[in-house]
Amino acid sequence: MAKLAPGDLAQVLSKLPIQPSENVIVGFDNSDDAGVFRLSDDVALVQTVDFFTPVADDPEVYGQVAAVNALNDVYAMGGKPLSALSIVCYPQKGDWDVLGKILLGGQRTMNAEGVVILGGHSVDDQEMKFGYAVTGTVHPDKVITNAGARPGDVLILTKPIGTGAINTAVKRGVASDSTIAACIDAMTTSAAAASKAMVAAGANACTDITGFGLMGHAFEVAKASNVTLNIDSVSVPLLPDVIELIGAGMLTRGDKNNRVYVGDTVRIAESVGKEMQSALFDPQTAGGLLISVPEERAVEILDAVPAARVIGRVAEFGGKLIEVA
Repeated sequence: MAKLAPGDLAQVLSKLPIQPSENVIVGFDNSDDAGVFRLSDDVALVQTVDFFTPVADDPEVYGQVAAVNALNDVYAMGGKPLSALSIVCYPQKGDWDVLGKILLGGQRTMNAEGVVILGGHSVDDQEMKFGYAVTGTVHPDKVITNAGARPGDVLILTKPIGTGAINTAVKRGVASDSTIAACIDAMTTSAAAASKAMVAAGANACTDITGFGLMGHAFEVAKASNVTLNIDSVSVPLLPDVIELIGAGMLTRGDKNNRVYVGDTVRIAESVGKEMQSALFDPQTAGGLLISVPEERAVEILDAVPAARVIGRVAEFGGKLIEVA
C-alpha cells in the first residue's frame, strides 16, 4: 500500500485552519514525525500513528515491523514511548491464526521496548493493514524536531536504505534469501539506541526515514530549518543488491511521488547514477533516523549505533534545499 503522494497531502493540510493552543509544541506545520503537546512544565505527550499493508511473508515479522515503524516516530522526537493502540484491517473470512501471529509479533516488540498495548480498533477489510497509534513522553524543553539543523552540523543516517525496492522484488519473486534477510533485519531494528545516543549527544534535529524516502524527509528537515543539506551519495549506506534491483525495474510509485514532492529544491550532480538517485527517493519502511548533530559530538552516535554513517553536512541556505554529489 503506497502512501498518499506527499505533495498532494501537503496541499490538503495547508488549507486546514490554524489550531491555536499554547500547549502545542509540535503540530503538523513542518511535517514532523509526531505531534507534541505540553501537559506541564516538565512533561509533554508525544503522539503518532502509522499502519500499512504487509511487508513480510511471515505474519509475526509483519507485526514486528509495524511496531518498530510506529515507535520510531516517538524516538525521532527524543521521546520515550509508553503505550500503544493497535489498528487492524482484516478480512472477516481471513485466517484468524495469521492475525493472531501479527498481533503477537507486534506485542512482543512493543513489550520489549517497555510499551504496553492498551487496546485497539478493527474493521473488516479485504486488504490487510496493521499498525499502531503510540503515545510517549518527552520533556518540553528537550524535544528534537526536524526544524533545528544548524550550519556546521554533520548528517548521520542510522540504517541503510532500500527497503522499498527490495519489498517490490520480494513481491515479484526476484529477491535473494540473503537480501530479504538483510531487509527484515533493518526493518525490525529499533531506533531506541540511536535515539538515546542522539539525545545524549545534543542533536539539533532529527527525522525518521519512511515513505517519503531519504530525499523527501531530508527536504522537510532542510525546509523547516532554512538550511541546505549537502549529501554525499557515495557515503549513503545501502541494503544488499539495491542498485541492481532498481536497475531491473524494482521501483514503487513512491519513487515518482517523492521526486514530485521535492521538485526543483534538490540538485543532484550528473555523476550520481540514475539507480542511486532512485535509491535516494525510495520509500522506506521502519527506516533509520536522519540526525543533524554538531560535528564534535557525532562520534558518540557512531559508536553507539554500528550501522550509522555520516552522509553529509549542513550549510547555510544556498538556493537549493539539498545538494547531492
